[in-house]
Amino acid sequence: MSNIAIIGATGRAGSQLLEEALRRGHSVTAIARDTSKIGQRAGVTCKNVDALDASALQAAVAGHDVVISAAHFTTLPASAVIGPVKNAGVKRLLVVGGAGSLLLPDGTRVIDSKGFPEEYKTEASAGAQFLENLRQEKELDWTFLSPSAEFVEGERTGAFRTGQDDLLVSSAGRSWITFADYAIALIDETEKPAHQRQRFTVGY
Repeated sequence: MSNIAIIGATGRAGSQLLEEALRRGHSVTAIARDTSKIGQRAGVTCKNVDALDASALQAAVAGHDVVISAAHFTTLPASAVIGPVKNAGVKRLLVVGGAGSLLLPDGTRVIDSKGFPEEYKTEASAGAQFLENLRQEKELDWTFLSPSAEFVEGERTGAFRTGQDDLLVSSAGRSWITFADYAIALIDETEKPAHQRQRFTVGY
């Protein structure tokens, strides 16, 4: 059993990660600006923290085995996460990544493709920058898990594929993963690290 801190625990990805971690018997510290909707639950410690407050975030994550960052990249850049995690003495950082930096069959990035939605470009660019910052990191044991192109609500099936840097596309031509199945893949990685200091991806 691990002691896991989840930054952004009330979001769509973060809340599923919280559920998956609890399902497996881990202790979770849920970190968000407002954790009131989580309520009082066995195995969960809620901390209302502005993650951009470096000293507050450092104090919130101290003493944990693993920190998972599930916050939006435009609101919480890499510098706001890496420093506090390292200063708190936590060695492992897992990040809910984005699909924009994944590669297409021609070797170009998803974010650079002609049909990439304009409204997602700012977040996707920030996610790609976050990954680049991690790749320069010399001390942390980090992992960045990119979802497929569509990151959606849906059932927890446990049936998915993982890959490295290439966008996964199903036999039906769709690139997608549910938050619930994504959570399985990321909590698997917390329990049995297989992609240390790497990015990987998950999809159907």
